[in-house]
Amino acid sequence: MRTKSLKKNKINVVTLGCSKNVYDSEVLMGQLKAGGKDVVHEEEGNIVVINTCGFINNAKEESVNTILEYVQKKEEGVVDKVFVTGCLSERYKPDLEKEIPDVDQYFGTSDLPVLLKALGADYRHELVGERLTTTPKNYAYLKIAEGCDRPCSFCAIPLMRGKHRSTPMEDLVREAEKLAANGVKELILIAQDLTYYGLDLYKKRNLAELLRKLAAVEGISWIRLHYAFPTGFPMDVLEVMREEPKICNYIDIPLQHIADPILKSMRRGTTREKTTRLLRQFREAVPQMAIRTTLIVGYPGETEEDFRVLKEWVEEMRFERLGCFTYSHEENTHAYTLEDDVPEAVKQQRAAEIMEIQSRISWELNQEKTGNTYRCIIDRKEGNYFVGRTEFDSPDVDNEVLIDAARHYLRTGEFADIKITGASDFDLYGEPA
Repeated sequence: MRTKSLKKNKINVVTLGCSKNVYDSEVLMGQLKAGGKDVVHEEEGNIVVINTCGFINNAKEESVNTILEYVQKKEEGVVDKVFVTGCLSERYKPDLEKEIPDVDQYFGTSDLPVLLKALGADYRHELVGERLTTTPKNYAYLKIAEGCDRPCSFCAIPLMRGKHRSTPMEDLVREAEKLAANGVKELILIAQDLTYYGLDLYKKRNLAELLRKLAAVEGISWIRLHYAFPTGFPMDVLEVMREEPKICNYIDIPLQHIADPILKSMRRGTTREKTTRLLRQFREAVPQMAIRTTLIVGYPGETEEDFRVLKEWVEEMRFERLGCFTYSHEENTHAYTLEDDVPEAVKQQRAAEIMEIQSRISWELNQEKTGNTYRCIIDRKEGNYFVGRTEFDSPDVDNEVLIDAARHYLRTGEFADIKITGASDFDLYGEPA
């Protein structure tokens, strides 16, 4: 046992789930490093912290499997301690403690000071904006708010993240300045709902003012908007997008469905007519804008007619980017009181049909880009290609621009003008202009 007690502790933080979890892990790692701890991200370490996701069935399954994998490593003596934090732990702590008791300790989403204490570090209030980023050096997520006040019937996030809480503007600007000083060129703004920003602190929707302040930060070239809600969208944001070259002509606005009976049951506070009008206003105000959305199929009570309406609308709107999920029946949500009556095979079939339509739309839109030159950020080199993105694409979820590394040299983390020479349904090919 003596050798074990002399071993230098290395803390391995494992992140599952969305970009908001990535951000939380980075804050945790920044605090640990400031406390003199040896901390790594998804590498080997004898102490493991798993930041879990509890959003839908697949994510919960992945989280549980990861916990079991590290508990097994603990039994084998490969790791000494396993701690679990994040959304799954927040939502199911009593169940997890009973089912997987070999985890040393479980923590919720707002237990950072307690988690740090268990890891032998103190929470430092003065470390606003100090993070150990895990993304490529040229971009970073900036979480502008926590929690959500929306009543969507299918969503468990308020159960795990609590009510909406905006981060003060001056803190966000300071954080952006620190990121820029470390070489970050692109800020990806995230929250459960960006459009709610400021209502609690400033008594008004204040996203537009925040964008102007962030755009003034030296060194930041792109600012990208993720996760806007369609109801009560602050239209002055479009004005800033049009006037301020640093704001990417891009928005991620998860719309979930379009058939009125489903929107009503989902408690989305909008209708097909209102949503369609909003998207037309987007395109009128910022003609270049790339709109990304996500949809849910197989929601309780979704009929063939509802699905037909959704398919026709996807054809009509021609979204630049679109993802599709099958409905997940989550306990303690409002929709859990409804019968999960769409068979799994039908859910999967409907999701495949939506993505088939989108694949064709994406291919057609990408063909139109051939011959054009775009300013791209080069994220990385992978295999025989340098991999870049235009302002119309977010990392991990959208199109990539592939440049032949055998013929051209580009610097990762830098911008380059790339002429598009070819396109597939979800990738572009190009060469330096």
